[in-house]
Amino acid sequence: MSVARLLYRTGQFWQALRSVTTPQDLGLASSVLAPAQLELFKQMPGSDQAHSLRVLKALLTQGEKNSDLWIAALLHDVGKSIHPLQLWERVLIVLVGLVCPSCVQRWGMASPGRPPAALGWRRAFVVTAQHPQWGAELAAKSGTSPLVVALIRRHQERLESLGDADADAEDRLLSRLQAVDDNC
Repeated sequence: MSVARLLYRTGQFWQALRSVTTPQDLGLASSVLAPAQLELFKQMPGSDQAHSLRVLKALLTQGEKNSDLWIAALLHDVGKSIHPLQLWERVLIVLVGLVCPSCVQRWGMASPGRPPAALGWRRAFVVTAQHPQWGAELAAKSGTSPLVVALIRRHQERLESLGDADADAEDRLLSRLQAVDDNC
């Protein structure tokens, strides 16, 4: 891990400790989200709400005008609301990712039908790996567009390459979401 990435992760830790969603933040979210989507947003832990708002604000600062991307920015981590992670679990995931990135992925694969709570120490890794799918399902049930649902489901998927001629609209939006998400 580079020094820049380590500093970024340290900053994330401190932001998580003091994250508060203000009435203005909720006003911004409600201006973007439909009522059912806003209810999903409100179910997210405060640190995830704050992170999602930082992603949205960064997109807006860049002049992004795609409302589907705005919605995806606010809801991309909504799957974590099903099994919220404690701060120490987030730290564990980052530290294991430094030492053994393949372990994070391997430990995140749960047996079908086995609830994360029954996984003990692997729970945090399962939530990290599977929250995009859970979030996509929640968003779909709330009436969110198929494009936003796909962006939520794929937000941790690494794109191989994004040649302008070959990339479809979904991949281009996913690439923008990931670029901002990785730095907020």
